[in-house]
This record gives sequence, structure tokens and C-alpha cells, in this order.
Amino acid sequence: MQVEIIDRVIEEGLYIKNTCATVRSTATVFNQSKSTIHKDVTERLKQVDYELYLDVKKVLNINYNERHIRGGNATKLKYQRLRKNV
Repeated sequence: MQVEIIDRVIEEGLYIKNTCATVRSTATVFNQSKSTIHKDVTERLKQVDYELYLDVKKVLNINYNERHIRGGNATKLKYQRLRKNV
């Protein structure tokens, strides 16, 4: 693996670990696609830094388990805003 990729993977992993960020928000911050971030932190990070990989995996599992709640809240807010504008 190239040194630039290794550095990027570690930086993304640390960002997710420290901020509990989602893959989507991390992709925005690092100007990468969601697919790239996901591959970096689930496959490449495992090879580069296993302990960091385990920490990131915990955060991603939390985000995965809460995503239906976040989606429901986003929909609720959307319709509340629409109701105010009518």
C-alpha cells in the first residue's frame, strides 16, 4: 500500500474515533466518496492499525444501529418545516 493511502486511512480512522462521525460526514470532511471512506476504514485500516480499526468499528456499529432513528428524526423535521411554511 502506498504511504499516502496509509496516512489517509489512519487520519480518517482517527477522525471517526475522535468525533464519532458517520461515513457520510467523514467523506464530506476529507473530500472523498462514501465508498472510499468505507473501504478505507473497514478493509485497509484493519491491515494498517488493528487497534484503531476495532475502535472505529465500534463507532460504525453505533452509527449503524442508530441510523433508523436519525432518519425518522430528519423526516419529522422536514415535515415540521414544511408545515410552518404553509
